[in-house]
Amino acid sequence: MAAVQQSDAPLASTTDEKPISNIVIVIAMQTGGTTLLSINFELIEDPNSPFPEGVPWVRYHGKFKGLNLNLIWPGKDPSSGVDSVGTISSALVTYAAIQSFKPDLIINAGTAGGFKARGASVGDIFIASDCAFHDRRIPIPVFDLYGVGSRKAFETPNLVKELNLKVAKLSTGDSLDMTPQDESSITANDATVKDMEGAAVAYVADLLKVPAIFVKAVTDIIDGDKPTAEEFLQNLAAVTSALDLAVEQVINFIDGKCISEL
Repeated sequence: MAAVQQSDAPLASTTDEKPISNIVIVIAMQTGGTTLLSINFELIEDPNSPFPEGVPWVRYHGKFKGLNLNLIWPGKDPSSGVDSVGTISSALVTYAAIQSFKPDLIINAGTAGGFKARGASVGDIFIASDCAFHDRRIPIPVFDLYGVGSRKAFETPNLVKELNLKVAKLSTGDSLDMTPQDESSITANDATVKDMEGAAVAYVADLLKVPAIFVKAVTDIIDGDKPTAEEFLQNLAAVTSALDLAVEQVINFIDGKCISEL
């Protein structure tokens, strides 16, 4: 069996020096993201979605300055009625969005838990430098590396400097809570923030060679003294508002620039 090599190069480098014109923004939850971003950029919901019939995925789109924006949300789960969070929905909708809109750049914007021991506070905005999984445990040589699936995010040193954003590694899993095994894997991933979709978006973007950046806002402190679910719900509205404003700043910075200028 051939060895599986994990990617340690940035997601999809490009020599294209044309200004970025087409951006897909992938969000996980409706709260905040589909409200402020759609208002700030005058995005409208597409009643004739290009996605397969029957899927709950939602597209908002519009033009902002020199950019064509597509805001994609996985929608509500048809069975339970809650936001379709997690890696499966995020991977599927990212793949479909790339196929439909051929973006120059993907922005995955979302909330995350943070570790105060590694410098995170509620409300902090991070740009992810690396994405990896912490709950795909396959204790077989090489398969273990595949399970972790570590990938570099697209580097944006000028954006980070201009907007004074924090940079940290991101770890992704399909559970809001954290088991001792998860914690051990997150520590091995050297992650400061933890979410439920980033590494899945990174996987698809890497496969299809589209540069992707990850903007994450901290809603809860994982190693704090409050229950994660309680703190997450308590801070969700305020933090998603801060996240939307940060994404607005990111998009304003990107306008008129090519990939290499980020």
